[in-house]
Amino acid sequence: MMGFFLTIEGCEGAGKTTAKKVVLQWLSAVGREFMETREPGGTPLAEQLRNLVLSEHEESVTDTAELLMVFAARSQNLSQRIEPALAEGKVVVCDRFTDATYAYQGGGRGIDEQRIAVLEQLVQGDRRPDMTLLLDVEPELGLARAKGRAIEQGGALDRIEQEAIEFFHRVRNVYLERAERFPNQYVVIDGSQPIPEVESCIIKALQTRLGSQ
Repeated sequence: MMGFFLTIEGCEGAGKTTAKKVVLQWLSAVGREFMETREPGGTPLAEQLRNLVLSEHEESVTDTAELLMVFAARSQNLSQRIEPALAEGKVVVCDRFTDATYAYQGGGRGIDEQRIAVLEQLVQGDRRPDMTLLLDVEPELGLARAKGRAIEQGGALDRIEQEAIEFFHRVRNVYLERAERFPNQYVVIDGSQPIPEVESCIIKALQTRLGSQ
């Protein structure tokens, strides 16, 4: 059985955690082997890079440094976890991947898409997600959810979550543009719906793409 690369994308508070839970439960129910991971992160070294990307620092982090750290973490995750799991025929479920880089570092930070594409080819070659679930919400709603979650957990928003609302509108716009550009990859789900309706949309998408495999 061939491996299948499934990614979950969306702005802060869009419902990615809930979506991942639904995906993993469905895969378990149908007897598919899977491996879950996240980006940036996924391996010990990549998780260290994640902390560097998301943490506050005494010095400002340049946009290029942020971009390079994200791809350095991705390179580790791909070589150590994602590619081996796909070679074993597993479904890889990844919380964010390169589409997030186009959205956040491209749309949010304003880095030229071609610069990102060069690193994408260098790090990934031809590897792209087979399917991307995009949880879409208005940034105002998503950030309100993210702030509420931080308060509940007794933590604080990370460095990127503290960006201005305009940043997240640009992020969302790029996500939606990419969904239009790659309709065979993307499934856009309204993340502002009640959770049962979101879950239903996710399961329907999984049945369509993975049910017959």
